[in-house]
Amino acid sequence: MEAIPRLLAAIRAVVRGKDPVVELALVAVLAEGHVLIEDVPGVGKTTLAASVAGALGLGFSRVQFTADLLPADLTGVNVLRDGAFSFRPGPIFAHVVLADELNRTTPRTQSALLEAMEEGKVSVDGETHQLPRPFVVLATRNPWEHYGTYPLPESQLDRFLMQLSLGYPDRESEREILRRSGRGLVNRAVTAEELERMLAAVSEVRVHREVEDLILTLVERSRRDARFLRGVSPRGARALYRAVRALALVRGRDFAVPEDVRELAVPVLAHRVAGRGAQEGEALIRALLDELPAPG
Repeated sequence: MEAIPRLLAAIRAVVRGKDPVVELALVAVLAEGHVLIEDVPGVGKTTLAASVAGALGLGFSRVQFTADLLPADLTGVNVLRDGAFSFRPGPIFAHVVLADELNRTTPRTQSALLEAMEEGKVSVDGETHQLPRPFVVLATRNPWEHYGTYPLPESQLDRFLMQLSLGYPDRESEREILRRSGRGLVNRAVTAEELERMLAAVSEVRVHREVEDLILTLVERSRRDARFLRGVSPRGARALYRAVRALALVRGRDFAVPEDVRELAVPVLAHRVAGRGAQEGEALIRALLDELPAPG
């Protein structure tokens, strides 16, 4: 679709030197999934989230998660006004929500976000309120700082379509960052109608049996392999299927190919599995990919 190159160019003009991450973030939005960004502070996580929202013309909010953040601070509250209660929406009511340092808040507030991510709605005082569509959470956590943090439960990790890392920029990209004043704004690059067409087009991407078999083989082996303590769940398999379709669309195709599965397996699956001993999810998924039969 002709709108996608415009989108990518608009975001990459601000998020410098991170083209693969920008592409994957757009894939997540089009697949209507959520992203966990695990990285050190100051590498551009807020800039990425705000740029994606700006280029798509979507509402954006940033929530700093702290130990004293309550579920109502996130979802909103009913307030008494003129003798009647009315609902005052919280910052979760945005198309793109940056949940900054998610693991610094309590399990109770994490659960409120979990419901929103999974159900696309929130419950306040027994009333259900629908969230806007698309609704994407980009959550961050610092991988090395553990003081004052709460571990994310496995059920919540499994709700994230992808886990990404921005990393430090290359030298020339950082030179441009040094010379640029401010964060930089991204103007809307697509119309609301174009965005709706892109979201609808994802479900029309053809996934041939060969690609489905590759996904199924990968997840089945993770469940049988002795190196895995926990394999890929059916939710994880479905997430990979959705992401593969969205990546094909972003790459300008109306059909998926096996290489799409291989490219997405680590960001979509690694955070969903657990290894025995000190083995990490990324290394385990890469090992499975290396052991799969060569295409052709």
